[in-house]
Amino acid sequence: MPGGEKGFEDAVAGSDLLGHRDRLRQRARKGGLEAIPDYELLELFLFRTFSRGDVKPKAKALLARFGDMAGVLGASLEDLQGVAGIGEAAALDLKLLHEAAIRQGRAGLRQRTVISSWTALLGYVRVMLASEVREQFRVLFLDKKNQLIADEQLGHGTVDHAPVYPREVMRRALELSASSLILVHNHPSGDPSPSQADIDMTKQIIEAGRSLRISIHDHLVVGRDGVASFKSLGLI
Repeated sequence: MPGGEKGFEDAVAGSDLLGHRDRLRQRARKGGLEAIPDYELLELFLFRTFSRGDVKPKAKALLARFGDMAGVLGASLEDLQGVAGIGEAAALDLKLLHEAAIRQGRAGLRQRTVISSWTALLGYVRVMLASEVREQFRVLFLDKKNQLIADEQLGHGTVDHAPVYPREVMRRALELSASSLILVHNHPSGDPSPSQADIDMTKQIIEAGRSLRISIHDHLVVGRDGVASFKSLGLI
C-alpha cells in the first residue's frame, strides 16, 4: 500500500537520523571534541534544541552565513533568526553559549593580575568583540594590584563609530576607585589597525586621567583579523 510504504520510508529515515546522532556523539566521546569540525560541533549543540530532524543543514547554513564558529556565536539574536530553520529558541541557545564563554574568560581574568595574563586577556576580548557588527567601546577598570574590578561598555554605535566621552570614562573610574584602565573597542570591518580618530581619542582619555593619577595601560582594538595593541605599536 502506498501509505504503508511512505510510513516505512519515514521510519527508516528517522532511524538513520537517530543513528547519525548516536555515531556523532560516540565520535566526540572517543576522539575528543577538539577533533570535530565546526559544523559537527554545531550539530552536536543543536541536537539539544532540536530533538528531532536533520540539523546538519542548519549548522552548515549558520557557518555559511557567519563564516566560522566565532561568527556564529557572536551574531545577534536577530541575525541568527535570519538563517533558515533557526528560530528564537535556537538563537537564544547559541547566544547563551556565547555568554558562557565570555563569563568564563572574565572569571579567569578576575583570578589573576590582568597585565601578567595577556594571552588570557586577548582571548577574552576576541571572544567578546571580534564578531560584533557594531562598534563597541569598553573599559577594563583595574585596582592598584592590576586586578580586574569591572569590565563595562561605555559606548555603542554604528558599524564604524562608537561615541566615547573621556570625562564619562574618568567619572566611572573614580566611582570604582580604579587606579588604571585598559581601553578596548572593536572594528567591525575586521581590520584592527588603529585609525587616527582612535589615536586622538586615546590621547584625550590619557590627558583626562593624568591629573587624577589614573593611568592607561593599553588600548586594544579588536577585529576578526586579530587584536592591535597601542602599547605594542608605540602609540602609548
